[in-house]
Amino acid sequence: MLSRSGGVFTGGIAGQLLLLDCAIALSGDFLLNRGMKRFLLIALTLIFSSGLMSADERPNILFIFTDDQTHRSVSCYPEAYPWVKTPNIDALAEKGVRFAHSYTGSWCMAARATFLTGHLTYGIKSMRMEGEYPGSEYDPEQCKFWPSVFRENGYQTAQFGKWHTGTDNGFGRDWDVQKVWNRPAFPENSGNYFYDQLIQMNGEEAVEVEGYSTDNYTRWAVDYIRGEEGRAEDKPWFLWLCYGAVHGPFTPAERHLKDYPDAKIEIPKDIYPPREGKPKYSREKEQWIPGPDGLPVLKSGKFAGRTVDGKAIHGNDIHSLVRQYHQGVLAIDEGVGQLVESLKATGQYENTLIIFATDQGIAWGQKGFQVKLAPYDGTIRGPMIVSMPSRFEGGKVCEKPVGGADLVPTIFTAAGMDLPWKMHGRDLTPLLKNPAGDDWRTDLLSAHTGMSYGSESVPDMSTDPIYQKQQVPWWLSLRTDRFKYIRNLIPGEIEELYDMKNDPEELVNLALKDERLPQVRELRARMIAELKRTDCAFVDTLPPVARP
Repeated sequence: MLSRSGGVFTGGIAGQLLLLDCAIALSGDFLLNRGMKRFLLIALTLIFSSGLMSADERPNILFIFTDDQTHRSVSCYPEAYPWVKTPNIDALAEKGVRFAHSYTGSWCMAARATFLTGHLTYGIKSMRMEGEYPGSEYDPEQCKFWPSVFRENGYQTAQFGKWHTGTDNGFGRDWDVQKVWNRPAFPENSGNYFYDQLIQMNGEEAVEVEGYSTDNYTRWAVDYIRGEEGRAEDKPWFLWLCYGAVHGPFTPAERHLKDYPDAKIEIPKDIYPPREGKPKYSREKEQWIPGPDGLPVLKSGKFAGRTVDGKAIHGNDIHSLVRQYHQGVLAIDEGVGQLVESLKATGQYENTLIIFATDQGIAWGQKGFQVKLAPYDGTIRGPMIVSMPSRFEGGKVCEKPVGGADLVPTIFTAAGMDLPWKMHGRDLTPLLKNPAGDDWRTDLLSAHTGMSYGSESVPDMSTDPIYQKQQVPWWLSLRTDRFKYIRNLIPGEIEELYDMKNDPEELVNLALKDERLPQVRELRARMIAELKRTDCAFVDTLPPVARP
């Protein structure tokens, strides 16, 4: 395929021959026959596909990927707390398209695996948790990561920051340049989210690096954009910048510890159980309890993850913890500003597609949670912004629900390449051109399959590590323009249905109302159709619901 961004070259043999006809006519040579023209076309195609096309003829792609960042932490989102200020991320939205309803994943490793493969977790072959957590492995022949395809097609690929998908970080196969904190390879260092990280550079032996991780990652990425850190000047580039912030223990940079002194939030209505109309795990969730002064506090006394213990810097009540969390976002926002400025200073801004997104959101009291995992907006909804003013009109908001798998075909379209294999996501380019999405097919399928990948069947939840720790079962979710349908994969468990326009906090489960049963059945069928479209192996053996 002969292509060039901006529509200069035309795809397809007929279109290319037409261009060649015009070129020959203009040169005054009308004597070449069609066979000679075809020969010249093939020669030109080989020249362009061999990497001789100059770097500025295809866009650079900068993907800024944060960790556990709720949409409520970005001030251009109307759900953000009124005291939140993220001017640089907001500026990105002013020049781009802000997606109002983004569901990238349900937990860190799964979201990354989906992005690297273009598949929802049940379709990712050979990926597995192995060894001491977060140890994980995969067979690169069965589980191909698409950056390798970009390398084969003339892009330089680079990744800086957190790596969380297999001890094999793919350097030399998927990545030309890499400077990463490889958590699966070094479980003893995997809790060091913000300081004293073991960093692997280009596959070499890991070295402990000082400094605040968010600032380190930003500096490396800025240096790369400016032509350092091994960047090739004669190639377009794809850079995946993976921040570890704002993941627990939610440690802000020291310079931000005094910010947001008056931070207060409205206490979520459903922070304490019971929650009527919810499945058992959600109905009884109790991570928060009333503190001595009546404010909700963490029942455990601190944030506790599998590899990290959280230090409550300002206090263990919900206001203090939310303040600490949002202070951690500020260094990310500063980094976004520095990245954009470096693109402008080097003359690359106009030809760079910038994507800002997160692996998933995180709850601060919603449904009683202080984790991600569950299918509710309060737990997993995050920001997503796509910006390239030279291609797409900025300052727009898209209300259509989108997911992490959708980003991969969008990136391939931006680069002028065909997808190398069947992927589960939808190309978002039509929504970037027309955010209203008048002709957009809106159903968005999301899935949470615990720590399992390539699943052939739904297990007994008592054997699933995430369920054992957090009591969140496997689930499937179908999001339309207005409604969210959830199927919890425990035999005999109730389904859920929420009107996201009139009940954005998902307080009232409409699936339990008899008059809504036809709608529930319709959405159930539409979900099954999406599972079949994406080749889900367990689609025909789903656990039965509470009522047919």
